[in-house]
Amino acid sequence: MSVLKILVSGANGFVGRALCPVLRGQGHAVREAVRAGEGDNVVAVGDIHGKTDWSEALKGVDVVVHLAGRAHVLREHGPALDVFRRVNLEGTENLARQAAAHGARRLVFVSSIKVNGEETYGRAFTENDPPHPEDPYGISKWEAEQTLAEISAATSLEATILRPPLVHGPGVKGNLLRLLEAVHQNRTFPLGAVQNRRSLLGLDNLCAALDICVRHPKTGTYLIADDEAVSSPDLVRVLAKAMGRQARMLSVPLPFMELAAKVLKRRSEFRRLTGSLEVNAVRIQEELGWTPIKRLDQGLEEMALWYMRSQDPD
Repeated sequence: MSVLKILVSGANGFVGRALCPVLRGQGHAVREAVRAGEGDNVVAVGDIHGKTDWSEALKGVDVVVHLAGRAHVLREHGPALDVFRRVNLEGTENLARQAAAHGARRLVFVSSIKVNGEETYGRAFTENDPPHPEDPYGISKWEAEQTLAEISAATSLEATILRPPLVHGPGVKGNLLRLLEAVHQNRTFPLGAVQNRRSLLGLDNLCAALDICVRHPKTGTYLIADDEAVSSPDLVRVLAKAMGRQARMLSVPLPFMELAAKVLKRRSEFRRLTGSLEVNAVRIQEELGWTPIKRLDQGLEEMALWYMRSQDPD
């Protein structure tokens, strides 16, 4: 296996902190692009947008793994779609064009299953399904994918795109961290009547896939997920068991939950908790030879134990 010089954007983020050691473990030379900071093989690039200067970070680079992006927008930042586009679309386009100009041969882009849509109904999403992003984040990721395809067609830069669902693992933030907190506090969940199926992706499984993507001769767009889906109540049960807690569950009829969510203006949260979102990851397994290195339950248990240790580090 040839040694590659790899630039990882967002290297100090949730995925980046796990990925860089994996790539170095394969013998690759890894340069970490961060917003601010210093250190060996670290380059500070500032805010990511359409004018970011990547010239120092891209010197001699063979492959770029683009993890950095915006996942949340505060109201004071401005209209959501504009803010997401500034980073996820314009920032990605700028990086790709500069990467091509500096002679990088490949860019691996971590997109989102939200490009496909928010819910599945009895059949998992595949790469053949037409994109149907519904929220500003998903729209900005889909637009970035299209721009990468255009740049790849016009230059020598290859593009590989991964569309993961929610990623779980030690160091997680956002909705999963809030769920861990709620389970740890023995809260009661109104999910007893929910029978949905949602795909997730373990952090280690994602890193293993990215390691393959930087070096495999084939490129393309791939959906990726753990080996099985899980219902919302079963997700709570797995986390509770790992934490030594009881899974407190109420069976609330879904119409009542939906009405409450509408009144409280939490429709999107209701959809995440009760709707299904299943991902078919057969293509990446067949074409790139990726298989999950950890089972879903194993990854969830490791995340729960990490959370417990973070609450009592001694």
